Amino acid sequence: MPDEAWRKWEHVTKLDPDKEISDEHLKIVAESGTDAIMVSGTQNVTAENARRLLERLERFDVPCVLEPSSPEVVNYDCDFLFVPSVLNAVDVAWVVGLHAHWVKRHWVLRKELDWQRVIPEAYIVLNPDSAVAKVTKAKTGLSVEDVVAYGVCAERYFRFPIVYVEYSGTFGDVSVVKRLADALEEAALFYGGGIDSSERAKAMKEHADVIVVGNIVYEDINKFLETLDF
Repeated sequence: MPDEAWRKWEHVTKLDPDKEISDEHLKIVAESGTDAIMVSGTQNVTAENARRLLERLERFDVPCVLEPSSPEVVNYDCDFLFVPSVLNAVDVAWVVGLHAHWVKRHWVLRKELDWQRVIPEAYIVLNPDSAVAKVTKAKTGLSVEDVVAYGVCAERYFRFPIVYVEYSGTFGDVSVVKRLADALEEAALFYGGGIDSSERAKAMKEHADVIVVGNIVYEDINKFLETLDF
């Protein structure tokens, strides 16, 4: 069974390998008290820039997660691999296709997958203007009932340990997150999107098990630190 240490997390910082971050700000993030750093991005993420960012994080004690956008990005120099399936994607490749390709590559090369570090995530993407929605062709015009249905299906039918509500780039609907939180019983609920203040962090943390903070790191490092006050 995978290591369950991540279930104690409450605040995760997402860093994009395609974006520049100074050594000074990287140190601030790593020592801020965030529970983990997730190396993740949708566009222009390569094996090389993901590896470089992971290498820069090696000197810090904070747990590191790689969330690969494709099989080619997978790198085992991390504590966990959080592998997303976008449940509301029109293109089935983002639900299971790329994942099967990843497993097939290991099978053909006779290499063992390190399943102990692999944590599946069921993504529900809800911001139509986000890069992830456009790339995966996600059906974002979902009702609250639709979102809850996807989440419960992920938890009960597919047995995903994480259900991730992603508003990427904008602050989401707290009532949607609350309804989903009330419906889930075992899966951890992650929320990401638009958290750039203590107030927004508190609003989502009231319902989500884990809040994921990303863009504000690159916009205002002091406001990022405020998101830890929830």
